[in-house]
Amino acid sequence: MALTTRVVHLMGTKISLQIDHPDPEPLLDELVSRLEDYEHRFSANDPTSELMTITKQAGIAPVKVDPELYSLIRIGYDNSIIQASNLNIAIGPLVQTWRIGFKDVKLPTPQEITEALALTNPYQIELNDQEHTVYLAQPKMTIDLGSLAKGYFADLLADYLRNVDVRSALLDLGGNVYALGPMHDHEDGLWRIGIQDPTLPRGNYKKVVRIQNQSVVTSGIYERSLIVNGQKYHHILDTDTGYPVKTNVTSLTIISDKSLDGELWTTRLFGQPVEKIISTVDQLTNIEAIVITNQGEVWSSSGIEA
Repeated sequence: MALTTRVVHLMGTKISLQIDHPDPEPLLDELVSRLEDYEHRFSANDPTSELMTITKQAGIAPVKVDPELYSLIRIGYDNSIIQASNLNIAIGPLVQTWRIGFKDVKLPTPQEITEALALTNPYQIELNDQEHTVYLAQPKMTIDLGSLAKGYFADLLADYLRNVDVRSALLDLGGNVYALGPMHDHEDGLWRIGIQDPTLPRGNYKKVVRIQNQSVVTSGIYERSLIVNGQKYHHILDTDTGYPVKTNVTSLTIISDKSLDGELWTTRLFGQPVEKIISTVDQLTNIEAIVITNQGEVWSSSGIEA
């Protein structure tokens, strides 16, 4: 049976949904509806979103939120307070100061960066697991789940498709791909997912991985940037300095069973030395990595090489 495809523009990117099912259109409608709902509730840029309700009450009162949103905030918080993790869901004020990837992007002043950094302490996010409430201890604090949300959404959509007996699907949420079940066009049933060559136009691949019931998440510094007076600033920010992370890594790809794990590890590890990234991943279970440096070198974890 041929795959039926639906392409939509949500979350600031092109999303492609492909499923194998006798009656695909209602299911594709449901996938799009769920994505629209997730985008609205989890957005750090929509003033009417559920996430922004927490920001509006920062320094005032805790906010009770939906269990799905609370779950992702809890996961993000737990990974933000790990030593040496580059993930920080309290990074919102810094992201909004730079606005890289948005039309109103600008180079902040040192004072603006200092003021934003003072609002990015994840320990000032107070969570109540019984009440599902979130409280930001300082006014103007903001939670930003952009580094995690697409992986979380991909896992939720894949679970839904399994529940409605879709056995084969490819969910591409823009830099985040989840392959469900077998790819019928190949005898081995494995999907071929290309890893973008950062130096070439989109669609030119540096490496191809073969997966099934797995996710491929890539984070890179080669697409969203700001150039001022010949200086290039990418969008992956360091909450220690307030400026883009200094790194020789151009792209980091994680292959994992859960798409959220891919988001977590690309964010946690980006900015660390290549050797440290590979050695860390080699100690993890069912997690693999591909790193491309600014010199064009390709590093892979032991499972990829095997």
